[in-house]
Amino acid sequence: MRDAVIVEAVRTPIGKGRPNGALAHVHPVELLAHTLRTLVDRSGVDPALIDDVIGGTVDQVGEQAMNTTRYAVLSAGFPESVPATTVDRQCGSSQQAVHFAAQGVLSGAYDLVVACGVESMSRVPMWSNVPAGADPFGPGVAERYPEGLVPQGISAELIAAKWSLGRGQLDAFAVSSHRKAAAAWDGGRFDAEVAPLDGVARDECVRPDSTPRTLAGLRPAYHDPAFAERFPQIEWNITAGNASPINDGAAAVLITSGETAARLGLRPLARLHSFAVTGSDPLLMLTGVVPATEKVLRRARLGLEDIDLFEVNEAFSSVVLAWQQETGADLAKVNVHGGALALGHPLGASGTRLTTTLVHALRARGARYGLQTMCEAGGLANAMILEAV
Repeated sequence: MRDAVIVEAVRTPIGKGRPNGALAHVHPVELLAHTLRTLVDRSGVDPALIDDVIGGTVDQVGEQAMNTTRYAVLSAGFPESVPATTVDRQCGSSQQAVHFAAQGVLSGAYDLVVACGVESMSRVPMWSNVPAGADPFGPGVAERYPEGLVPQGISAELIAAKWSLGRGQLDAFAVSSHRKAAAAWDGGRFDAEVAPLDGVARDECVRPDSTPRTLAGLRPAYHDPAFAERFPQIEWNITAGNASPINDGAAAVLITSGETAARLGLRPLARLHSFAVTGSDPLLMLTGVVPATEKVLRRARLGLEDIDLFEVNEAFSSVVLAWQQETGADLAKVNVHGGALALGHPLGASGTRLTTTLVHALRARGARYGLQTMCEAGGLANAMILEAV
């Protein structure tokens, strides 16, 4: 039976998604192309052997329109014969790319494939693909949810309220993320995964001096009188300090079968063990990580206690803490090198960024199983389990 293994995984440093961000001068196609070139250089594989490149991008408009992944392949210098496509499962777009790539290898459709993702939020702002006055949902959704859906920030507030997560808990988790990320950088934990670009070698948003006291001074980020009236249970605890920032970045992983890896002399880093994707309440929106985790563990025939490391995307502190309450996972095993609250969340790139970090963390720590899961807009979530080899 065929397997699917990751043989290389790289990412750019993550820049602030602002006009003055460290990577704001880099076109998104070039951000992604940089990871593709590095992937080939580090693995030594002939790019002509790559059967497909599957990339994730969320705001597919402007400089990220017209199948960004294809033009990144061309910019990277790959042969014109190498195809590419761009997918959108919102924040989980490039994790979905990993699923599709691995499933293609498992089915025999691919021998060698790249899963990747990119987002330049400084150049293509979030929601720029929805013109003012446009309705991306349609009348059927409006009829099904007559009171209306809500933005992600309100969903994060509703989660905090439902799971009784106070401001102190949310801020303390964010501070922990920054401290873990800073320690990982200082300890050289990211050296194997990061490909410096244009003199930028470290993630720009990590704040090692962050404290609960400094975060306590931040104002609520999403307070709205209309939503306050509709949802009186909200305490308005979500701030810029306990929500992920806006970022630029790209990441890529090279996937093949164990047989092909042996034939090409490639070193497997991790086996792609099991996959799951699920839908959940689109009002709460970000809670799908709970059923997705349960589903992938059932498929893997593993228990939570079998998992050595978790990567749970830190879209908001409330998402990870609610997930922890529901699953009972040990927070000491979660995002051990920090998460999106500190490292950043370049939407379309985050799935493969988490995979890249998890692959290298498993290897560095001599761990066996890692579980990755991400919440996504619209009430969706991906989950997968990696096994170190």
